[in-house]
Amino acid sequence: MNTIQQVQTLQNIVSRKGSSKVLTFSVPHVFKALQLLHENEYVSRSSFCQNLHMGEGAVKTMIMHLKKESMVDSTKSGTFLTIKGKAFIKNLLEVIFAECDIKKCQIAQGRFNHAVILKNYSFATKTGVEQRDYTILYGASGATTLLYKEDRFVFPNENIDCLLNDQKTRNLLTSELHPKNGDMIIIASASDPFVAEIAAKNSALWTLATHSR
Repeated sequence: MNTIQQVQTLQNIVSRKGSSKVLTFSVPHVFKALQLLHENEYVSRSSFCQNLHMGEGAVKTMIMHLKKESMVDSTKSGTFLTIKGKAFIKNLLEVIFAECDIKKCQIAQGRFNHAVILKNYSFATKTGVEQRDYTILYGASGATTLLYKEDRFVFPNENIDCLLNDQKTRNLLTSELHPKNGDMIIIASASDPFVAEIAAKNSALWTLATHSR
């Protein structure tokens, strides 16, 4: 299954399956839920509510949809990944392999900023406008797209190292994201830390959904 198909699967999990209820979660929420399950053997409903900023009813619906895709199962200990779920999120995390928060700086002007790296996806942007638009859909105030090229952080269509005078941010991105030549980094900015994170995830996922390697 390629990344386009994987994001489509996440979209299928979000879809209402014939229900008339308006859902309060979407693709990046399901991705974050799978990340939580990848990091923990069991996840309780209350933990999902807290980490995803979702109500109990929405969490219950999301788990039901994940079960219909055979991604998860539940016991009294909580929800856990099935073999299919483990393989699915493992493959997706091979591309979206690291994330981190960034303090306000020259390239990330929000009160809160969240960065997501996409392995070998520097080809998937022309100007970064597309990536920014995907973050704004989720309430971000803006976004910055960086490419890692010849061991430098550069803006799309540029060759100048944009972090030449900001060693602190450079060191953070290098140590947290471990970029390699050809990687793309999307940084979403917002007045709320969760909004910055979920907006960055959304932009990363829809970049995967619209560009095949």
